[in-house]
Amino acid sequence: MLSKEDQRRFEEITRHLRATDPDFVARVGDRPWTRRTRLLVLVTLLLWAAVPPLAVVGGWFSVVVIVAALVAGGTVLRTVHRRW
Repeated sequence: MLSKEDQRRFEEITRHLRATDPDFVARVGDRPWTRRTRLLVLVTLLLWAAVPPLAVVGGWFSVVVIVAALVAGGTVLRTVHRRW
């Protein structure tokens, strides 16, 4: 928790930043997740959940394929969130 003085100062800095650099605020501000980002997160979670059954059914090759897909999805998610 911030002290009242720190909170006041933070709000002052935030107001000044919004007034002087709205593009920066738009890039890093609290923006809701886009539909694409939510879809990527959902697919990534489903792929992680699929790893154990695929290891049993399909062997290690299928696990390697899924892990490669997860790495690619994670890279895309990082790229999408860095642009904000």
